[in-house]
Formats: sequence, structure tokens, C-alpha cells
Amino acid sequence: MHDLAVALPLAGVVLDLGSWLSWIVVGLIAGAVAARVVIVGIAGAIIGGYLLGALFNVSGTVGFFGGIVVAFLGAAVLLAALKLLSGGRL
Repeated sequence: MHDLAVALPLAGVVLDLGSWLSWIVVGLIAGAVAARVVIVGIAGAIIGGYLLGALFNVSGTVGFFGGIVVAFLGAAVLLAALKLLSGGRL
């Protein structure tokens, strides 16, 4: 394990600092492109990265365009969950 790695105990995923930073940067871009609040893009990128590791056992980065896809899918999951929890008023 790297010195700056973070272990997510529920999924058994180890992420290094570069992964988190790249997901945040890609999340900023995804949030801006989607014309939503940038926080949704950042949170979506982190959620997408977590789900990527948990479901497909992928650690580290998946490249720039792969990161955009991961961030977009994470943001979509986040928005769907928020819409479900708010009773469709999003």
C-alpha cells in the first residue's frame, strides 16, 4: 500500500491520492458540462469511483475519458437518489 493511500473497508478498495485528485478534477469538469452545481459533479465523481472499485475491483485511475464517464455515472446515481429521496422534486 502506498503512503498516501486510502482504504475503503466495505469494498476492500485501495485508492491513492492521485485517484482522489483526478476524480475531483474530472468531477469539476463533469459538473460544469452538466450545467449543475459543481458539488454534484465532485460528489458524483467520488461516488462513481467508489462504485467502480466496489463493483469492478478497479483501483487507481481509468484515464481522462474513463474518468469523465465514471464521474457522469456517479453524478447520475447521485441525482437519481436525490430525486427518489425528495419525492421527485429535484
